[in-house]
Amino acid sequence: MADAEVSAAPVTETPMEADNTVPAEQQEAAPPAAAPPAAAPQAVPSPTPAVQEVVNAEKEVAQKAPKTVELQSLPTRAYLDQTVVPILLSGLSTLAKERPPNPIEYLAAYLLKNKEEFKSGTPKE
Repeated sequence: MADAEVSAAPVTETPMEADNTVPAEQQEAAPPAAAPPAAAPQAVPSPTPAVQEVVNAEKEVAQKAPKTVELQSLPTRAYLDQTVVPILLSGLSTLAKERPPNPIEYLAAYLLKNKEEFKSGTPKE
């Protein structure tokens, strides 16, 4: 009687031929059945003239700011060579040619008079 109960129990295992599962290697290679279509990229609106002016102004400020930081991080000799040596050499050259009676005042006046010419780091010619 015990044999009858065992044979009457439903079979839960499926035979190998009826297995419909796909191995993991084949699942990755198979294309998705119904992939949603990719969203079309939306066009970025062009900036208004006012926004473009602000962007240009900020770019100019950004270009000037690193130069100041660069000067501060230079060694002493390089800093002086880029900032005051050009105008001092020009002033001393003029001073040697002119030979005024008050050379310090003359050099100070020369530096103040010509400082704009040497602001960019190189003399205008």
